[in-house]
Amino acid sequence: MRLLLYMAIFISKILENALATVRLIVVANGKKWLGAILNFIISIIWVYTAGLVIINIKRDLLKVVFFCLGSGIGSYVGSYIESKMALGNNLLTCIINKQDLPMIDQLRKEGLGVTTIPGYGKDNEKYVLLIFAPRKQRNKIVNEIKKRNHNCMIISESAVPIYGGYTNS
Repeated sequence: MRLLLYMAIFISKILENALATVRLIVVANGKKWLGAILNFIISIIWVYTAGLVIINIKRDLLKVVFFCLGSGIGSYVGSYIESKMALGNNLLTCIINKQDLPMIDQLRKEGLGVTTIPGYGKDNEKYVLLIFAPRKQRNKIVNEIKKRNHNCMIISESAVPIYGGYTNS
């Protein structure tokens, strides 16, 4: 019977923390109503789980252990789920050599908005490419750029469009 109690606490905390991690990302990406619904569910799970743990807590410290283990694993699971959801957008900044300019046309043919800015590096002329893309496409775009140019530098930042511009989303 105690094993069932420990498992209930453990699984409840995993679920609670996974949902809480996802909720943070959802709200950060402007989905306030979904965040509110998730928070409602999280609160129900928390009250249920806390109630299970607090009853006779001094006589059964294993409940605290399973509570903490579930919390830690739940945070990891939530991060994993969020990475698979890949909400939001990225601004990829790519610094290339002048001779790699043909890559820009190929990226545009693939439907990406690419803005170029001329620049100068330590030894030669460079171009800075600004590429706005959904986060779900980031790895694909980075791999395409790396295939065409092994010497480039790529920086990824989370981006929220404020006004105007070309997006392929």
